[in-house]
Amino acid sequence: MYGPIIPQKTSVKTPTSLFSRRATALPAAPSEPKGAHAIAFDSGHAFPGILPDMTEAAERALTQYRSETLQYGARPGLMEMREWVVQYLEADGARISAQEVLMTNGAKHGIELICRLLLDEGDTIVVTAPTYLTSLPLFRSFGAGFIEVGQDDEGIDIDAIEESIAWLKQSGRKLPKFIYDVPDFHNPTGITMSRRRRQALVELAMRHGIFIVEDSPYRQIRFEGETEPSLKSIDSNEFVLSVGTFSKLLAPGLRVGWVVAPRDFIRRMALLKSDGGSSPLLQRMVLEFCKDGGVDQHTRLARSTYHKHRDRMVRAVRRDLAEAEMTVPHGGYYLWLTLPQHIDGDELAQRAMDNGVSIYPGSAFYAGQNDSYPRNKVPLKNNIRLNYSHATPDEIDEGVRRIAAAYDAISPKADAARDKAWAVRSA
Repeated sequence: MYGPIIPQKTSVKTPTSLFSRRATALPAAPSEPKGAHAIAFDSGHAFPGILPDMTEAAERALTQYRSETLQYGARPGLMEMREWVVQYLEADGARISAQEVLMTNGAKHGIELICRLLLDEGDTIVVTAPTYLTSLPLFRSFGAGFIEVGQDDEGIDIDAIEESIAWLKQSGRKLPKFIYDVPDFHNPTGITMSRRRRQALVELAMRHGIFIVEDSPYRQIRFEGETEPSLKSIDSNEFVLSVGTFSKLLAPGLRVGWVVAPRDFIRRMALLKSDGGSSPLLQRMVLEFCKDGGVDQHTRLARSTYHKHRDRMVRAVRRDLAEAEMTVPHGGYYLWLTLPQHIDGDELAQRAMDNGVSIYPGSAFYAGQNDSYPRNKVPLKNNIRLNYSHATPDEIDEGVRRIAAAYDAISPKADAARDKAWAVRSA
């Protein structure tokens, strides 16, 4: 008897002409680090040691609330969950109602729904240079053009936005649909926007009729310093669309987030959802955990843990990468390192990966040149972003040492040493 003939798989490259426009525009997936024990300094994962035990909340969700959690969910989300979000944001200064809250499958789902609501092919949006790298493929998939503006120690450059708007008006072009920013512990730079800059940004949006998308998942992960008001809390005319998530408050795998927007926006975004209503089971689990005070307790633990991680990484960088410049963030997950201009961050990231540590080069955080605005930022090559939330303190030390070894291998000092050794051997 012969067994079944199993065809051998062959690798065939799919012609790009078969992909949709939005898929063709997407970059290739990053390479995987070599080795089973790679240290992850790239994505914003939570520290495994503090992931919360949600067993009791899950049990209640699957027993007491079974008839709710195992059915299709309401498109806007569980009303009780939306009301909890209202109380949570009101404690932070916002004045909203449950009808202005839409539950989503995490913050990126919220950003996507805002894009579905507002963007047409060829519209422009304002982003910082650099900006959150995962948002860029989303924006590109809707055919958006980018106006990139810089930042300083106070956050996004308001004058640069005004200059861009003036240029668009003079050129007879449409104004941007929205300004996207991460005002608290900015991803990737760690900058927190000042109070006066926040006020100026909201006033600019009102003056020109441009929306602001406030994406602030790290807002509660503050280690020190004074908390600035959220953009939503100083928005009196509903120009700020606020995106939130439990990914940083509790755990990324929960995939529960929200959007705060005017009621008509919420109604339309709910209809644009393809999930038929975000998981009522996950919402109820999160809600039960929060009602027991779990989110407050966990936030305190996260602040304490990530504060220690940040300090450990700052010390390691100062010790092993002394030529790197950085602004120490007062919270959040990331360090943004500026290296000497002759260092190529892309090459450094690849060599670090070869050494078993994954990082993102700074160039990944720029939208790049396009036809919308002729002076978009050229991606800087001498930056890297390091995440300190996921690794253990010992892994932070070891990971920075591995990056330093990769750095030394490509620095001019290493080239000079090799040339000197070769000259000695050749003499």
